[in-house]
Amino acid sequence: MSLREQFNKDVLLTGWGHSRFGKLNEETLESLIVQVATEALANAGVEPGQIDEIYLGQFNSGMMPLAFPSSLALQVSPELANVPATRVENACASGSAAFQQGVKSLLAGTARNVLVIGAEKMTHASADVVGAALLGADHDMAGKASNTGFTGLFAEVAKHYEKRYGSSLPGGGKLGDVLGTIAAKNHRNGVDNPYAQLRKDLGEEFCRTVSDKNPMVADPLRRTDCSPVSDGAAAVVLSTSPGSAASTSPVRLAGFGHANDFFPAERRDPTAFAATRVSWQRALTMAGVGIQVVDFAEVHDCFTIAELLMYEAMGLTEPGQGARALEEGWVFKDGKLPVNVSGGLKAKGHPVGATGVSQHVIAAMQLSGTAGDMQLANPRTAAVQNMGGVGIANYVSVLEAV
Repeated sequence: MSLREQFNKDVLLTGWGHSRFGKLNEETLESLIVQVATEALANAGVEPGQIDEIYLGQFNSGMMPLAFPSSLALQVSPELANVPATRVENACASGSAAFQQGVKSLLAGTARNVLVIGAEKMTHASADVVGAALLGADHDMAGKASNTGFTGLFAEVAKHYEKRYGSSLPGGGKLGDVLGTIAAKNHRNGVDNPYAQLRKDLGEEFCRTVSDKNPMVADPLRRTDCSPVSDGAAAVVLSTSPGSAASTSPVRLAGFGHANDFFPAERRDPTAFAATRVSWQRALTMAGVGIQVVDFAEVHDCFTIAELLMYEAMGLTEPGQGARALEEGWVFKDGKLPVNVSGGLKAKGHPVGATGVSQHVIAAMQLSGTAGDMQLANPRTAAVQNMGGVGIANYVSVLEAV
């Protein structure tokens, strides 16, 4: 039973907007929000006065002095005066958290059109400030000094994975080579994404090798295994019915899932991403489909080890067998389930609060046939996965072409 059948109501993505990701010195948080919101409304054929609620996903965590940005979207038009606007924060999953809040407003009947925005400005802040802000999303490291930041946390995940499953890895148990293949795939995909921060095909050899240009950040994660610090924004209009003036075909939300794991590290298996797996199961169950029906996925590859674990969490392979998805070509652009055709967080960039909304926008572009050079051949069903912390706050959406 799909969401539509369960609630007897459509939830449609009717319009969207997306900024370039990267070091955007000429932009402010406000200008980014106004840009993508204006674009999304025009794309949806919805007048500002038709918007019933606004949700803004933004992490911030001290990276910007302005900690109260919910009304910035009202700068788009005087017609947005008095529209309820709420900032939503759930670490790196803030964008998808805002998206699901918008969905629930439609399902509750309190809104017919919701504007969802994800935005973040990060590159103006020093590395120490950004590192401390991101570590605020970890139970054990929040407020503590760290030379490796969140990279160090995912490096520990990689070490646990290699210890547990190294003997089953290809090439004599070299996890670094597997992760290098993921990095190279996503960099190659990012070349075709006009919004991406890093648009250069680096090749597998470079991504697999430690060098002056690709140093080890936290063993076994090299620079090419890490998503960059980014500025950027994305927006989507959610509606219960399509607008007659929309410039593209709408995309339907077929199902969604959300699951949180325990915060202290000792209460979690570092390689299981148990709550991530549950969020996938909930979304697929609501959509009434299996993973084999999904034509492509945009997943949260903040670090390459996260994407490898996602192959297993989504049910592509058994635990410890994620490398098969690479060996057999499943997750490449011409494979049976392409993953991160946009370049993912790895190449597209990771402006934290914008990421989840960006993933939904990219998926909607694919399903509506408007993805340009990124376009796959006639995809009908997509999955989006976004998480905050080390598998703590987990969101999955299943989208389908109309």
